[in-house]
Amino acid sequence: MIARIWHGWTLPGNANEYERLLRQEIFPGIAARNVPGYHGIQLLRRQHAQEVEFVTIMWFATLESVRQFAGADYEVAYVPDKARQLLSRFDARSQHYELKATLESDAGRGADNAAESAT
Repeated sequence: MIARIWHGWTLPGNANEYERLLRQEIFPGIAARNVPGYHGIQLLRRQHAQEVEFVTIMWFATLESVRQFAGADYEVAYVPDKARQLLSRFDARSQHYELKATLESDAGRGADNAAESAT
């Protein structure tokens, strides 16, 4: 499994609109492409003093699946124009990591529901 990790930052006043854009347009658009080997995306958000940081983690079966999503130069970040208008800065290239181990505990089950209900 391959994790494709990317960072983007907004000014605080653009953060909620950017998150809405990701959840309601960009993420569904990615899923609608039906890329073979695409296994989903996660969104992280962190408030800093002067900006808000967003991290996306996309999951793919193989690097070939990533290439089918992003093209031959697969490290180039996918940042649609609407997103660029809200971001103050972002990584031009995504990083890719091979998942080597996962440890889940019973206490962690249901975290998705808790995170979703907290937003």
